[in-house]
This record gives sequence, structure tokens and C-alpha cells, in this order.
Amino acid sequence: QVQLVESGGGLVQAGGSLRLSCVASGSIFSINAMGWYRQAPGKQRELVARMILGSSTNYADSVKGRFTISRDNAKNTVYLQMNSLKPEDTAVYYCNANIHTAAWAVGDYWGQGTQVTVSS
Repeated sequence: QVQLVESGGGLVQAGGSLRLSCVASGSIFSINAMGWYRQAPGKQRELVARMILGSSTNYADSVKGRFTISRDNAKNTVYLQMNSLKPEDTAVYYCNANIHTAAWAVGDYWGQGTQVTVSS
């Protein structure tokens, strides 16, 4: 069993900042990648930012230069620093992780989501 727990969402005015956190816990052998997705009302879930261990970091074009993803490997935690927030960033933000629970077992896991609302 793996659990991802997000925190840090809330209501902020346009131009403001928020920092999201996601902690992975449970039967973790190794973490291959962690990232953030979001889903606005009536829209499909989309990638915001993703970090692959020892490799690249990917950002959606719409957040490049404003959002920064980082990880604390010792704490199995991923962060999303969101600056210069816009009303169109309003969505439920989900943490995602690709985790080995054993050397032979790997899967994708999701958090419960945290609401981010940006007022104009």
C-alpha cells in the first residue's frame, strides 16, 4: 500500500503564490518519478510538472517560468512552488508518483487532490 497526501492548496489572489507539498508513504522500495497534475471543471486532467529521479524535469508550457517543482528524496516529498498565479490556474491539483513497491512491482499512484483557487 502506498499513500500520497497533498497539502498547501487554498484561495489566493491573482499574482500571488502558493506552495503545494505531497508526501509519499507506505510500502516504498524506490520512487522513479513524482509530479503534479491538475483538473479544472469541465476539463481533462493535465500535466503541470513532473520530475524523474536522476533525469529530466517537465513543465506544461502554461506554467513555465512561474512554477517550480522540487523533491526531497529523504522525505519522499515533492513540492510545487507556484508564483504569479493566474485565475486560469484554478483547479484541483493532484500528486502523482511512479513507485516500486518491490524490485518487481511498479505502479502509478495518486493523491486525493487539493483545491487551488485564484481570484481575479
